[in-house]
Amino acid sequence: MATATFNGRIIASSDDIEIVEGNAYFPIDSLAPEVRSDSSHSTFCPWKGKAAYWDITVDGETATDAAWYYPKPKKGATKAVADRVAFYPVVEVDL
Repeated sequence: MATATFNGRIIASSDDIEIVEGNAYFPIDSLAPEVRSDSSHSTFCPWKGKAAYWDITVDGETATDAAWYYPKPKKGATKAVADRVAFYPVVEVDL
């Protein structure tokens, strides 16, 4: 079981992980909805598409833009990243 932990709390866990470019992508529904909030930040990847971001907050501590996902991934990346979320290293991922 892979886990993602922030501020001492497991915020996501799943046996269904995709590793893409060294990042573990968890199913979006494995991320506790109460810890995430929308961010206005976005980035673009030539093969995955436009990434949207969430801030992660646990017990009053917020990691800005700590999680990203692809709302409409490009066709070639759909299997790998559709309906999945990955985390910056401020969130500890254990595989």
